[in-house]
Amino acid sequence: MPELPEVESARSVIERAALGRLIVEVDDSDGYVTRPHSPGEIRAAVIGRRLVAAHRRGKSLWCDTSDGPALGIHLGMSGKIVIADADGGEIDGGDYWEGRRVAGDYRWSRFSLTFDDGGRMMLVDPRRLGRITLDPPVDRLGPDAATITPGAFRAALATGTAPVKARLLDQHAVAGIGNLLADEILWRARVHPAKPVDELEPDEVGKVLRATRAAVKAALAGGGVHTLTVIPFRRAGALCPRDRAPMARGTVGGRTTWWCSGEQVR
Repeated sequence: MPELPEVESARSVIERAALGRLIVEVDDSDGYVTRPHSPGEIRAAVIGRRLVAAHRRGKSLWCDTSDGPALGIHLGMSGKIVIADADGGEIDGGDYWEGRRVAGDYRWSRFSLTFDDGGRMMLVDPRRLGRITLDPPVDRLGPDAATITPGAFRAALATGTAPVKARLLDQHAVAGIGNLLADEILWRARVHPAKPVDELEPDEVGKVLRATRAAVKAALAGGGVHTLTVIPFRRAGALCPRDRAPMARGTVGGRTTWWCSGEQVR
């Protein structure tokens, strides 16, 4: 599933190529993708308006419209934002998209805005797991992982008996960390993913914070979480790229988890 870096890529695409353009048509006919809104409801709310700002908190993306509601965009597992000009040129939201066979193949467009110059902004989503909503409840999310302060981070990991990985995945605690990013963070910090947060030493919390900042920065620069160091080694038979110990596998917080058996010990 796209994580913070991929969603930031999609946000930047919208910021570069969609803001300020007049919306003259909306295809919101896929009632599954636009639930709980009925077909035509989003169209009526945003047609004749312009996208004026693109925001992200964690893995949530939304756009302000001129004198209208916010347009929430959730990429789901395989979704991406594609902005196509009237001549067919396009800017995409990341290189993780599956399924396009040729340029201009928009068979999996689940929602689209058409602008007055003939260009379009689309949610292209082969697996149909994305969502488009009006006024998404982003205030329920925790601080963004890319900008969280040391105090807020320590507070997020201060209490409770949840495994540290599960707490990192809790979007109400820290927004934007998904399964792969969490494994990378804890590998960098040399902290076992199943260690309860109330057993973390202050220096371990500091290591996890520094690893979070470094991993997010590296993923943003590299183009996504798939470019991070330990991700290719999350497989059977792999050795840790740092100390060559076998990579271990288990389930933590309900998610498949990989860690270094030599350095990430409880």
